[in-house]
Amino acid sequence: MADKIVLGSDHAGLVLRSEAAKVARAAGFEVEDLGPYSGESVDYPDFARRVAEAVASGKARLGILVCGTGIGMAIAANKVPGVRAAQAHDVYSAERARKSNDAQVLALGARVIGPELARSIVRAWLAAEFAGGGSTRKVEKIARLEREGRSAS
Repeated sequence: MADKIVLGSDHAGLVLRSEAAKVARAAGFEVEDLGPYSGESVDYPDFARRVAEAVASGKARLGILVCGTGIGMAIAANKVPGVRAAQAHDVYSAERARKSNDAQVLALGARVIGPELARSIVRAWLAAEFAGGGSTRKVEKIARLEREGRSAS
């Protein structure tokens, strides 16, 4: 069975989300599109939550989010416990997000990058795997910060 990836965006990210889905399918992923499905204005935190919760629950292994800059999506997705979302606007950052930070969610900015660069970023991110090693300790510290933050509230 293919790995599953979920995608979501706001109204600004519709076109780039579609491009990301094509790349994911070509890479052998089962793709689930969580919307939105029209160009009507929507609030990006709603879709960031849908994608992040699907990843956190294990419904999908990875997720991709697209808004105007990718910033708001990454911030919102990172509020879901267990999710590490990274915004990337270049191939190197996308690779490092997976290899060093084990980011399960990629956030892209439709008003910042074009379709061809987005396709290259998604291909690189999907091809990269967590490298472990010294990064494992750092990712574990991130998880500990998250747990301690929840228990403090």
